[in-house]
Amino acid sequence: MADELTIRVVRSFQEISSSEWGLLSGASRSGPDYNPFTSHAFLSALEESGSATAETGWMGHHLLLEEEGRLIGAIPCYLKSHSQGEYVFDHGWADAFQRAGGRYYPKLQASIPFTPATGPRLLVRQGEDVMRVQSLLAQGLQQVAQELGISSAHITFLPQGELPSLTEAKFLHRTDQQFHFINRGYANHEAFLAELSSSKRKNLRKERRSALENGLSIDWLTGSDLTEEIWDQFFHFYIDTGSRKWGRPYLTRHFYSLVCERMADDVLLVMAKRNGRYVAGAINFIGADALYGRHWGCIEDHPFLHFEVCYHQAIDFALEKGLGRVEAGAQGEHKLARGYEPVITHSAHFISHPGLRRAVADYLAQERREVAQIGEYLVEHTPFRKGERQPREGEEFDG
Repeated sequence: MADELTIRVVRSFQEISSSEWGLLSGASRSGPDYNPFTSHAFLSALEESGSATAETGWMGHHLLLEEEGRLIGAIPCYLKSHSQGEYVFDHGWADAFQRAGGRYYPKLQASIPFTPATGPRLLVRQGEDVMRVQSLLAQGLQQVAQELGISSAHITFLPQGELPSLTEAKFLHRTDQQFHFINRGYANHEAFLAELSSSKRKNLRKERRSALENGLSIDWLTGSDLTEEIWDQFFHFYIDTGSRKWGRPYLTRHFYSLVCERMADDVLLVMAKRNGRYVAGAINFIGADALYGRHWGCIEDHPFLHFEVCYHQAIDFALEKGLGRVEAGAQGEHKLARGYEPVITHSAHFISHPGLRRAVADYLAQERREVAQIGEYLVEHTPFRKGERQPREGEEFDG
């Protein structure tokens, strides 16, 4: 880059000062846009615990943008040998390119490992010109990909506001859909339910009662409540459920200890208890204005308990704490009936090979139209009473 500007690549968060990283957008716990997943505490815990490392296919390749030796921007990034743990699927692109004689892996992945939650990816130091730094970071990521001679660079679950700098740098735009609960100033869960149609309201009340039959109760655990004994129990749930769902759970037991040590106040465990012992639980992370549901596990099966622990309790917590939304992870149209609304998510992809780029661009144009059409359909089928649901900024589903 220019003489006074450099892109420096580092392999480990041990090479990055936590205090300097904390000056970047979304990374400061005291900031209005705090996102726990872009914090130094979370990202370094993934690395140090052995969850996201070269051995697991996530080799750190973090980009630091420096101006006259001063950090002004960054991208958390990984050199990857597979497409697992990303939640934006490009396996078809990889297969097609490799059948045509190309080499898709390794690729650059700018994302938070195992975390399908929207948050800043082009991180900008407080006080800097946001558009300038984002543009420089986009160009820098493209330049690094080209110098490495790799097939592609991908930025997933980025805010829509970061797209202009990326499309200008020849990244392709991809959309997908999630379901989020939006807090419109409800006083409590009953006030939220009052906005639903009578049949949906009745069904959800019945569902919540049924979930806690058989002597079940719910605890919220955060901060000093999160002991090593609690983490042992939760990890048991995670391993049992994760092994059946994914084959190999991504996160190690040590990851939870590090998160507890570094950011316990940003963690909420919703734990279900029966006969004096915990039998199920879900982990959530707390941001400046959002609760992010991540994963759950159980050692006993009870009807509707998953919905209660993961979705209804998350809404209760968000309303009690005055949080603006709940992001409950990837996919899941079953969330719609529980008051979660369709929301568009965004990713950006730089494809080096001209032929592959053309094919992917054509595919993404059609996919964006389909995502928009499905979104429009789902908006019409939310459980809210017709005519009473208020639109919110950025909600439209355009192609």
